[in-house]
Amino acid sequence: MNRRRVLLGAGAAGVLAALGGMAGVGYAVLSGDDRPLALVYRGPAACAGCSEAVAALLRGTPGGFRTEFCGPGENLKVSAAALAGAAVYAQPGGGDVRQAWRRVRGYADDVRTFVHNGGHYLGFCLGAYLAGPDPGFGLLDGVGVEGYIYSAEARVRDADDTVIGVDWRGRRRHMYFQDGALFRPRAGAAATVLARYDTGGVAAVITGYGAGRVGLVGPHPEADPSWYADSGLTNPDGIRYDLGHDLIESTLRGG
Repeated sequence: MNRRRVLLGAGAAGVLAALGGMAGVGYAVLSGDDRPLALVYRGPAACAGCSEAVAALLRGTPGGFRTEFCGPGENLKVSAAALAGAAVYAQPGGGDVRQAWRRVRGYADDVRTFVHNGGHYLGFCLGAYLAGPDPGFGLLDGVGVEGYIYSAEARVRDADDTVIGVDWRGRRRHMYFQDGALFRPRAGAAATVLARYDTGGVAAVITGYGAGRVGLVGPHPEADPSWYADSGLTNPDGIRYDLGHDLIESTLRGG
């Protein structure tokens, strides 16, 4: 089985300036490295390679991040203390939503508090589903989340790995996709839409939660060459990471 098939639908001054407005959230400075810290979940709720791809995307963002993996099998656990030293918490893609929730719900209160107090949550595919309320961290005010392939207008109807077209800030682009999320901002919701599927449904969105922000994407801007090779797929745009970088930096600065 292809390792991706367990997926269910992952300038420095500018980033630091965005972080400067965060109340109650700092970032650790270790060994003279003053880049903001991003914690990336790695464990049974994420698929093989997904956490590493998200971490690489964060490190490659023009503003730059230090990354640390956190999770049940890591030296660093997901906790209020660990999150207090971070600017970002990232939840990668993974398996079934309800199974994943059983594995992560023990730290849901810590994640909610972190974001509410000014932190940033990034959710890729499964991580986007887990931002929702049932089941999930409950980080979405005024934005619904559901499976794209189950929506009435969907043009992809199965959970096979594929490449899907999106309009990202009005420009046609292609992204790795496997049963990713569709977002439905409600009327009047404070949400910034970054991308839409070719049906018009929202594929990437940024919204607020308390003093913090939540950036979510259904497809996979973090997909590296091995993902395409393993699945026998080709991206007609080439393998580029600018869309993922846009999601990250826009979440930090608010759109």
